[in-house]
Amino acid sequence: MNASAAPTPVEADVLVIGSGPVGCTFARKLVDAGKSVLMIDAGAQLSRRYGEHLKNSYLFQKNIDLFVAVIKGNLLPLSTATSREPVLTLDPSAFSYDPDEYAGFSMRNQNPEQRVHVNLPAAAATYAVGGMATHWTCAVPRFHPEVERQYGGQGYPIDDKEMDRLYDEAESLLARSTSVFTSSARHLLIKRVLQRAGEEFAEVTELPLAVSDRADSARTSAVTWSAADTVLGELADPVHTPSRGSFALLPEHQCVHLEITGSGKHQKVQYAMVRNLRDVREEILLRADTYVVACGAVPTPQLLFNSGVTLPALGRYLTEQPMSFCQVVLQQEHMDGIEEILRTASGGGDATAEAAADRVARYRAAQLKRLRSGDRCADPVPFPPGERDPNLALLVSDRRPWHCQIHRDAFTYGAVPPNVDPRLIVDLRWFGISRPHPENRVTFSRALRDTFDMPQPTFHFCLDEAERKETDRMNEHMLRTASALGGFMPGSEPVFLTPGLPLHIAGTTRMGTNPLDSVVDEYSKVWNIDNLYLGGNGLHPFGNASNPTLTSVATALHAADTIVKGHPGH
Repeated sequence: MNASAAPTPVEADVLVIGSGPVGCTFARKLVDAGKSVLMIDAGAQLSRRYGEHLKNSYLFQKNIDLFVAVIKGNLLPLSTATSREPVLTLDPSAFSYDPDEYAGFSMRNQNPEQRVHVNLPAAAATYAVGGMATHWTCAVPRFHPEVERQYGGQGYPIDDKEMDRLYDEAESLLARSTSVFTSSARHLLIKRVLQRAGEEFAEVTELPLAVSDRADSARTSAVTWSAADTVLGELADPVHTPSRGSFALLPEHQCVHLEITGSGKHQKVQYAMVRNLRDVREEILLRADTYVVACGAVPTPQLLFNSGVTLPALGRYLTEQPMSFCQVVLQQEHMDGIEEILRTASGGGDATAEAAADRVARYRAAQLKRLRSGDRCADPVPFPPGERDPNLALLVSDRRPWHCQIHRDAFTYGAVPPNVDPRLIVDLRWFGISRPHPENRVTFSRALRDTFDMPQPTFHFCLDEAERKETDRMNEHMLRTASALGGFMPGSEPVFLTPGLPLHIAGTTRMGTNPLDSVVDEYSKVWNIDNLYLGGNGLHPFGNASNPTLTSVATALHAADTIVKGHPGH
């Protein structure tokens, strides 16, 4: 940075740091209330509208497995334990080091302070306008009121009636739907097979998703996946002028420090120091009446740490979901009997299932006719190519405290090889739950810097004995589900995934009623700092098996209402 030049001052009513769905929830609500809102993000703008889902591209709608490379390219690992072992097969003349004197290099978030066995090696952040919602799965279940919004005799700081209202509004903002995939023959077949497999699958239902039909849905299987732009609405158009308030977004602008003054219970953010990542010589001093930090469950406490916030719970009580995964190839008998399974489901009379059975029967007959005529290109799979993917779930219950997704989507793992027909593949993703323990935490180094020149995060996380046993019980349930559907695809047999891979870290800025064991109050305001609010998954205090985004948006709505009306304590 150019130390000789004075920082450029910029002012707004509200500064929002982070442009994911949560930050955009704050922006949308506050602009609607007449506020001037400035949003910044360290990441680049990757789409025409702010924060679109990159999976809406035609190419990825036609071949979802190609999207895996996009996800991988947008994830920055947060802490990689550096190996102390020298590479013995190097050319003897190459540079080498004494491992007794050197702990390893610390570039690209390689972290000599990270102990391997307590790391979350797959934990990562996305730096882009729209954040991780540029490539998320769009699953938006509500937290279970007893399992995920209560723990250890404590309830959620926001009462159940208010949470239900907030959930309704959050679902509207994200365009939640459970109907977009329900007419698909693939979806219906898997649902019916599971329902017939036993009582433990009777609760199989549609996976709540932030998704909508496209205007041309009568001619295509493509859909529109929701993301940050969905939440922003008209504000996502860079040239749009809102009827109330004002909105501006600065991509590739990183907040490195919040200047906080005062002491005790009466502190206040005076300004945010921001650097322009397109020209790091340029410092910008942003002043606002209110500051909102919503840049991820690790970058948010990282910024607070770098700003001198010393609340004892900051970074502690970290939770992350243990997760098991497999891919199933549908059994031959299910494929041979699709029409019969769909027509006899629930005693018949289901018009949607009947229509799906008719489509399959017509397609099967047409392909058989081609085959008998000597056409070697006849399709051996009876699903018409335009049938949408399955999207089903077994939601968290008090007797099954894990979240089950039975679907097809792109992740950094589980891509289907080109010689396997993806219409036959079903992904099973089972998300467990870990509970808040103060020793599970992320800390920030005073010596090492990360890729963005901020204090390097280091994880200290492990499951306790009860959580490990429950995770084993969860995996057994996944195996029973898989056996009802088919056999495992080679290379995607059941496995527990690398810790951190769900990308659902929570608890690091947890919400609570006491500044000794939480970072924000029920209104998402940081304890003792009058004008600083937080948003994101880090606020969830009790651990969760369900996908956290919907609840994060709901708590952001609660906080935005508080900013507009004034905090009750002021």
